[in-house]
Amino acid sequence: VQLQASGGGLVQAGGSRRLSCAASGLTFSSYVMAWFRQAPGKEREFVASIFQIGSESYADSVQGRFTISRDNAKNMVYLQMNSLNPEDTAVYYCAARKALAGDYDFWGQGTQVTVSS
Repeated sequence: VQLQASGGGLVQAGGSRRLSCAASGLTFSSYVMAWFRQAPGKEREFVASIFQIGSESYADSVQGRFTISRDNAKNMVYLQMNSLNPEDTAVYYCAARKALAGDYDFWGQGTQVTVSS
């Protein structure tokens, strides 16, 4: 299984960015997909998840600003990030989980998002 995240970069505060994650080697439509992030000196934290049927969940810190989506035909999951602020600076990881709850089974390599003030 491979999860390849992309789309990171440098963005100004208030700007937007879309991250993509390409999945291979798994039955994509059967997996819960999620985004996590890890800022320097901090633990990795949950950002958003999308279930097999499309229902979404968000961390309070990104609710209303970020949108997770998936394209089962393309084995892709996306994270649209709007109204970015410097506190969103982190390495963003995509993850996949077969079960409806519990630990994630697979992780991507991460993509860096840096928000300048």
